[in-house]
Amino acid sequence: MDAGSLVLVYTGNGKGKTTAALGLALRQVGWDRRVLVIQFMKGKGNVYGERVAAERYLPLLEIEQHGRDEFVNLADPAEVDARLAREALKRAEEALASGDYGMVVLDEVNVAVATGMIDARDVLTVLDKRHEDTDVVLTGRYCPKEIADRADMVSEVREIKHHFTRGVQARKGIEY
Repeated sequence: MDAGSLVLVYTGNGKGKTTAALGLALRQVGWDRRVLVIQFMKGKGNVYGERVAAERYLPLLEIEQHGRDEFVNLADPAEVDARLAREALKRAEEALASGDYGMVVLDEVNVAVATGMIDARDVLTVLDKRHEDTDVVLTGRYCPKEIADRADMVSEVREIKHHFTRGVQARKGIEY
């Protein structure tokens, strides 16, 4: 793979992995590069601020949600969740190989792998098929070793303190 195309990973139990990936997406858009964010396990019925902002203000940033509106039971994902994750990975394969995007973000793909909804080997195969000018970012807790080994950069976001432990509920502009 060309040295100009990078595989970047944000993992760990702390808050901010998707936010970091979206920061990179914003940088790409700033240089007139199209970005596709594929969100695993997030349904179209759930409204997230990043999707609203992209639709209103950032025509070069596309966000696709591939999941049900309900939360996935990570201990025992339903077959429908696995099917949607496989469909998201198929979409990622098409987008990464197309050359249409400067960056593709696979948001929460690591969790989809860790829960067995998709296989790490399939993710690696998709990464191998990416266009030489397309960077890819993978987010989510539990990054498998084989993906971390393949990555050019891995950053671990570690939770030191979180407002949820004080009972603060999810807020617009912070969690969604």
